[in-house]
Amino acid sequence: MKFSISREALIKPLNLVAGVVERRQTLPILANVQLVLEGSQLSLTGTDLEVELIGRVAVDPDGKLEAGEITVPAKKLVDICKALPESALVEISQNDQKLILKSGRSRFQLATLPANDFPSIEQGHGGQRLTVKQGDLKRLIDKTSFAMAQQDVRYYLNGMLFEVDAETLRVVATDGHRLALASLVGDFSESSAAQVILPRKGVIELSRLLISENESVELYIGNNHIRVVTSEFTFTSKLIDGKFPDYQRVLPRGSNKTVLGARADLKQAFARTAILSNEKYRGIRLVLSSGSLQIVANNPEQEEAEETVGVDYEGDRLEIGFNVSYLLDVLSALSGETVKFSLSDSNSSALVEEAESSDCQYVVMPMRL
Repeated sequence: MKFSISREALIKPLNLVAGVVERRQTLPILANVQLVLEGSQLSLTGTDLEVELIGRVAVDPDGKLEAGEITVPAKKLVDICKALPESALVEISQNDQKLILKSGRSRFQLATLPANDFPSIEQGHGGQRLTVKQGDLKRLIDKTSFAMAQQDVRYYLNGMLFEVDAETLRVVATDGHRLALASLVGDFSESSAAQVILPRKGVIELSRLLISENESVELYIGNNHIRVVTSEFTFTSKLIDGKFPDYQRVLPRGSNKTVLGARADLKQAFARTAILSNEKYRGIRLVLSSGSLQIVANNPEQEEAEETVGVDYEGDRLEIGFNVSYLLDVLSALSGETVKFSLSDSNSSALVEEAESSDCQYVVMPMRL
């Protein structure tokens, strides 16, 4: 293997791929990144056996090129490239079982492991193929990912549901106390209906990759894997084998109380009262009356915070408790100026959405205070 490439061109895919590589590995080769040179295209691959990421970049076609493949320690290669001057030209070659990296007066010799031993995630057969814009897919993930569970024994909650039918792609996340749902309307008529669960690490890595808002990605949803392909990378993740809860049953129906309020005002009021809420349970009490919302928080030290926010509400007085962190997460995820709360009584879940659109819906369970 032999090629030349600018530091800037190499470091971009290298950073993407190195993010997938786990630091503490039982298999030494999983701490490595695989380099494959075919023609003038360099492919870099990192994997932890659950998620695989392949980054692609063109090398200097005028330099002496020798095709080949090898694996080298990911962290060391990243650290070396970061330490080089920004305008540096990097020359990489292979000498027996060592990788030689030269740049200016610098020379590094890295240990390697054979590329044949590098594991790859098997590609599943069949499945659905969708084309969506990177910005749209990132919006779906960013609007919902905060509601995923972390290390829950109900392993199917430690991820995100991707559901597609003829005209809608939906993503849903829940930890059992709150639920986030975001939808994208499009022409997916070539796809048959499918439901898969992408694990938490896959969700986080995929969101990190989607940086070119208006460029399209190919999304393949298989029985065992989900794959996202662009000109610069191929992302593959295994799926969680489990049954996701029926989120349609969780969405509150027939709520008879509607509250409209300014999102920024409510967010600030919740953030201020949260300061004196119970540090462990984060409970606050909402008292709704005609035209106003009173927010009250207190803690075991007998301290209390109280805020009153003007809202558009006409109805009976209602008192209900919530985890203030959950409400703040929802208000941070929403982007419209006005937010709508749909409520029934003090024991029923609240449905929160933007007043202007309903492509994102959030369900928050009440707390007993």
